[in-house]
Amino acid sequence: MANTSAESKGITPIQRMLASCSGALLTSLLVTPLDVVKIRLQAQKSPFYKGKCFVYCNGLMDHLCICDNGNSKMWYRATGQFRGTLDAFVKIVRNEGLKSLWSGLPPTLVMAVPATVVYFTCYDELCGFLKHKMENHPDKVPLLAGAVARVGSASVISPLELVRTKMQSQKLSYKELQICIQSAVASDGLLSLWRGLSATLLRDVPFSAMYWYNYELGKKWLCEKNGLREPTFMITFTLGAVSGSIAAILTLPFDVVKTQRQIELGELEARNINPRKLSSTFGIMKRIIAENGISGIFAGFLPRLIKVAPACAIMISTYEFGKSFFHNYNSEKKLGELH
Repeated sequence: MANTSAESKGITPIQRMLASCSGALLTSLLVTPLDVVKIRLQAQKSPFYKGKCFVYCNGLMDHLCICDNGNSKMWYRATGQFRGTLDAFVKIVRNEGLKSLWSGLPPTLVMAVPATVVYFTCYDELCGFLKHKMENHPDKVPLLAGAVARVGSASVISPLELVRTKMQSQKLSYKELQICIQSAVASDGLLSLWRGLSATLLRDVPFSAMYWYNYELGKKWLCEKNGLREPTFMITFTLGAVSGSIAAILTLPFDVVKTQRQIELGELEARNINPRKLSSTFGIMKRIIAENGISGIFAGFLPRLIKVAPACAIMISTYEFGKSFFHNYNSEKKLGELH
């Protein structure tokens, strides 16, 4: 595996966090409008009714949104008639202002940015640690580090996502939320705070393992082929898009199931029904296949690819650029101190 500008040396954990934070912010800013437009087009075809949920995903993280009285003020002020994606972009900007394209940004900044910082920092730290433990199998390091880092970040964020869903669906105050969580833990145990985590892990862990394996393998090959010690911005951007696309295609069935499970959980919460009645992950998969055939679990192929590919490309290239910047900064600072 090729050495990157910041792997295991020359970069502090804080600097890694800053690099991943800048990547997450840039990705959120550039990819959020794509999903805002997609949801507006979706609402036009099938208007949302009260208590109806939809999932917003900007390539970094999913967010469950629950409609109140058939609308969601966070997402749009009025129903518009759009002829297509480009027409939707133009009309939203013209009628509602440019900032409407970033309607889904607040939940991303609150949750996805910290989750991404934890994930990328953990991945780099694990790579450095596992290289010494797996000297005979260096190519498998990104596979394992990617999987473990995703388990860690998803486990940390899962209770926060559940709390946010409860607040949004039931419009609870912080005091009411505290009572609600205490009651849930008392009746269903502490693990109830991680309800729905299994569906997340089934999609995100294989995605992460495949993504990092393909990315590091491709980076090593391209660097050797071009006689480079470090990958260029174009190499990281292209490999981010390609690796993200491959992982997204292979994990699509689990993405469909995860989305269905999120919506089901949100709608049960909105109706104040005990989520213990929630279908199992494989139960949802069987139901989708029974209702729509095998093609049902591959629904949304193109929309997922359109979001994931640019999100992965922007995130990894910005992250690598940030690490390279800090590596050079540290080197120059150290050189200056010696002189």
